[in-house]
Amino acid sequence: MTKKGMIKTEEEIAIIREGGKRLASVLVAVKKIIKPGVTTKELDRLAERLIREAGDEPAFLNYTPEGARRPYPGSLCVSVNDEVVHGIAGDRVLREGDIVGIDLGVKHKGLFTDAAMTVPVGSVDGPAMKIMRVTEEALHIGIKEARVDKTIGDIGHAIEKYVRNHGLTVVEELGGHGVGYHQHEEPHIANYGTRGQGVKLKEGMVLALEPVVNEGTRFIKLLPDGYTYVTKDHKRSGHFEHTILITSKGAEILTKI
Repeated sequence: MTKKGMIKTEEEIAIIREGGKRLASVLVAVKKIIKPGVTTKELDRLAERLIREAGDEPAFLNYTPEGARRPYPGSLCVSVNDEVVHGIAGDRVLREGDIVGIDLGVKHKGLFTDAAMTVPVGSVDGPAMKIMRVTEEALHIGIKEARVDKTIGDIGHAIEKYVRNHGLTVVEELGGHGVGYHQHEEPHIANYGTRGQGVKLKEGMVLALEPVVNEGTRFIKLLPDGYTYVTKDHKRSGHFEHTILITSKGAEILTKI
């Protein structure tokens, strides 16, 4: 996609803004039912039902990203503990002390938004609280860097520096992306980088920023299901994401909870 194609019109932005509000309301509703004894499939079913009741479409369901062998089978990515991203909902029962990443895409009037959060299941230990806190804070550090004439490298540098300063690691294989016309667009937004490098940010860009942060090693592996990534050392991982709009006054969070 050309740089010009990254810029959304005022009419498109209005639709994406409304879609972001709808997505946020669904994520909040899903978060409220997360507790010990709930299955990951129950979370997925609630998300899909709420999206469809609002007249929208779940963006992930039957989406086939580049290189995938089959379409994604769920509406909500549900990733528990050492599952990094793209976990497939099923019969797994959430247990006290788990942390669970919920990642959702919504298609509203033909345009896309994307957001994620990591949620505790009941009471969790201190390190779990830390990884959730640092990952969410890293997201907001990145959002603060997302201003006109800043670069993708500025965002990645700020995120990685913050995460490393707290003794955690960023997953280098995964990152944010443009969003709007499609679920995933250019530019790719790594959670590491060099200041001043990469695509320069312009007013009207719509981006999904998403730090993915591990307790231990940054290295990950793909499970045989073709979608779920887990940490190689099986330590836990956190994931937070917002869709944002680049404006003349800074970044506007379109999926604000």
